[in-house]
Amino acid sequence: MKQLTSWLREQHLALQRNHIDRQRRTIDSSNASIVRVDGVLCQNFASNDYLDFSRDKRIKNAVVNSLNSHTWGAAASPLIAGRTDLHESLEREIATFKETEAAMLFPTGYATNVGTISALMGAGDTVFSDQKNHASIIDGCRLSRATTVVYPHCDMDALRTALQRASLQGKRLIVTDSLFSMDGDIPPLPTICEIAEEYGASVMVDEAHATGVFGSRGSGLAEQLNCHHRVAIQVGTLSKAVGSLGGFVAGSQELVDWLFNRARSYVFSTSPPPALCAAALCALKLITDEPFRRIELLEKAERFREMLAAEGFSTGDSHSQIVPIRLGEPQITMRWSDALLARGFLVPGIRPPTVPRGESMLRVCLSWAHQQSALDGLVKALCDLRETDPLRK
Repeated sequence: MKQLTSWLREQHLALQRNHIDRQRRTIDSSNASIVRVDGVLCQNFASNDYLDFSRDKRIKNAVVNSLNSHTWGAAASPLIAGRTDLHESLEREIATFKETEAAMLFPTGYATNVGTISALMGAGDTVFSDQKNHASIIDGCRLSRATTVVYPHCDMDALRTALQRASLQGKRLIVTDSLFSMDGDIPPLPTICEIAEEYGASVMVDEAHATGVFGSRGSGLAEQLNCHHRVAIQVGTLSKAVGSLGGFVAGSQELVDWLFNRARSYVFSTSPPPALCAAALCALKLITDEPFRRIELLEKAERFREMLAAEGFSTGDSHSQIVPIRLGEPQITMRWSDALLARGFLVPGIRPPTVPRGESMLRVCLSWAHQQSALDGLVKALCDLRETDPLRK
């Protein structure tokens, strides 16, 4: 016990010295645009609730109604007795939404990626993974015991070369986010599909941050870029634009049947509460019925990037509701994040190991609920900070 305590103390001090120690915060009165942090009311630029569905009264009513007919907890894994009619209805709706034969729910988006990749790939197989893929994809590759080839971020020449050099034995899988959660940029999905077809690989796309926001139906970037029928495995979450909780995989009936039997994060987890399914079912209908939310959100994001560019801030290759402001060093990043919080703006500082060294940033997540006055205020606060605390100082 003393040895463990000593080790923990030393490691925590190292985190503090490197300015990558995380602190707990208490949130209340939360919604997509306004949040109370440790009792202080702030504009919320840290939320993934892109369409402002987490507080929608229609979704809340759907949850209440489900509690009148179903238990709160599912009380079992889906293979035992935890898959209710609401779970089944949501899986059918997701398959329709994604234009696939079938779909399957997982407890979280993290569990989806870890369970899917490790169930499909194994020793003798090869996974080709973008350098900036989400941690859940990285962990799924590790657990699979397949050979993992990490190619430079969105570098299609490098991906092609990696496939040329890789073993011809075993299965080949290219895995990528469709919208990268830190930089807000988008990979060339049609090109990835072309390369996969040329070299006999399958494609898996994680649409976590794109589902509900992109595409004529809100299905995601694979739909918007007209390559969703070329993607073997579509992954997403219900916890971001959908405003609920959980993850899903969509694809062929054979894929879902296999994962139902072999995805360990699914098989050995209790099913999500039926009420979460009711919330997601309602939200998916609203995504279809109210396209103005995603249209206005992306227009708002474009104006915000233009405002930042006019003031000399770089937002990299972001073309989405996720807008990074790269500051470089963790110490500067957290100093700015704390200063913004003191001014009434919750903008998280993103540091290693979430991003590589030298790429610490402020990550601004926009919601349909944000008012233009909030965006104006944030840009002004950033400009004021630059005057009083210059970068690299």
